[in-house]
Amino acid sequence: MTLIRWEPLREMDTLQREMNRLFDSLTPATDRTSNGVAFVPAAEMEETPDAIHLKLEIPGLEAKDLDVQVTAEAVAVSGERRSETKTEEKGMTRSEFRYGSFRRVIPLPARIQNDSVQAEYKNGVLDLNLPKAEAEKNRVVKVQIGGQ
Repeated sequence: MTLIRWEPLREMDTLQREMNRLFDSLTPATDRTSNGVAFVPAAEMEETPDAIHLKLEIPGLEAKDLDVQVTAEAVAVSGERRSETKTEEKGMTRSEFRYGSFRRVIPLPARIQNDSVQAEYKNGVLDLNLPKAEAEKNRVVKVQIGGQ
């Protein structure tokens, strides 16, 4: 009978590599940042009778780095992240660079007046006020009732 040495740390390392490969295969290569993780801005949407309010969390960028395009049915936000961190500790300097572009398209629940959109970017949060189209504001739908 041959004895096989069990090395749990090697098996953990193998499991970690396999999990990384699995998650890498789920993320399209064009949407990955330099560390292999996709950046997708978090979004929050609120609908009122007159408008749709959309907030996107995009920290670390300036307003000039963002491109916002609005159609009557959707909002597309894209930009490019460029960040550099530099730390000095115990006489050693560590510098990291991260570059990558992102794009997020958010479909809207109602048609809007895309020529009247108001936008504000403050403290890493893009706030969009999207007024609804006149036809959407007072839209009444007649419901047909089936039966006898």
